[in-house]
Amino acid sequence: MTQFWHLAVHYRTFTLIVIGLMLAGLALLTSPRASHDLRVAQVLLRWFLLCVVGVGFLGVSAQHLLPGESPDPVQFQLGLAAVGVAAVGIVGAWGGVGMRLAALIAPTVWIVGALVGRAMGQPGLFGPGDLLLPLVGFALLAWQFRAQRHRSVFARSRL
Repeated sequence: MTQFWHLAVHYRTFTLIVIGLMLAGLALLTSPRASHDLRVAQVLLRWFLLCVVGVGFLGVSAQHLLPGESPDPVQFQLGLAAVGVAAVGIVGAWGGVGMRLAALIAPTVWIVGALVGRAMGQPGLFGPGDLLLPLVGFALLAWQFRAQRHRSVFARSRL
């Protein structure tokens, strides 16, 4: 059982994606509202942003802000930046398409920058598996955008 938890923490992005999709499925199953393409895409992306970006980057900020040793100014700044990314992810969960795009761009730049730094020999918290965040996130955003574009103005006003 401890090996399961070790793998879940080690592959935190994948774990948070699964948790977010499970919570979105539960929200869709228990909702009395009709489940059309736009609704499903919005709910999936909302829970994805809450779990993966919001909770995930709060965890990253905790890793930087609570090291247990003397405070390093760089670690402190990285921790506060991660709190900012988490806040944008949480707020973006209830925002429009533009806010959700911003909530995906910030962690994408962070992860790609961390992977470039890791390729140059710098230690980091992110690995290649963390590229699932932008891949899944932008796919869900594209699905929501396509579904929203195909609905009439009258139908969009009744969501």
